[in-house]
Amino acid sequence: MTDNLEHIIKGCIAGKSDAREMLYKMYSGKMWVVCLRYARNYDEAKDILQDGFIKIFDKISQFESRGHFEGWMRRIMINTALAEFRKHRYLNIDSVYTSEIDEDTVEHIECSITADELLEMIKELPPQYKMVFNFYAIEGYTHKEIAEMLGISEGTSKSNLSRARDILKKKVGAMYESGIKLG
Repeated sequence: MTDNLEHIIKGCIAGKSDAREMLYKMYSGKMWVVCLRYARNYDEAKDILQDGFIKIFDKISQFESRGHFEGWMRRIMINTALAEFRKHRYLNIDSVYTSEIDEDTVEHIECSITADELLEMIKELPPQYKMVFNFYAIEGYTHKEIAEMLGISEGTSKSNLSRARDILKKKVGAMYESGIKLG
């Protein structure tokens, strides 16, 4: 950890508003991306970011300098998003994607999609699918860990991941079929 970051953390622990502002400016962009990944929309992402930073400032004295500070902050943001998810309990699916596409076509065009396009598609997933997809594919959690965090069975976690992937494949196929240039 750099001396500057250590100084800022000590200032935050002491309750200094200038240190909190510096920490926010240093990490809000990276944490915003995390919040967007888990939120249903921009307003919810803003709420998660704000609540997450409040928790960070409240718990900053618990940070142990042995670990990676950004990872510690990221964990708080993810837990804050998870709490929002649990509060609203987004578990019912009303939307079903029914268009069928050729599997070979999807594999061919997947490599043409930019990361931003894929992130937009992920953002549009139903909340419970998006949560499981992000935890598994992006954060690297196991289905057992995801099940424990979300209070669901491992089978449900696996099913939600599979459905998320199916939806993403169909969205990619629909983009391709409609003639939208990918990549």
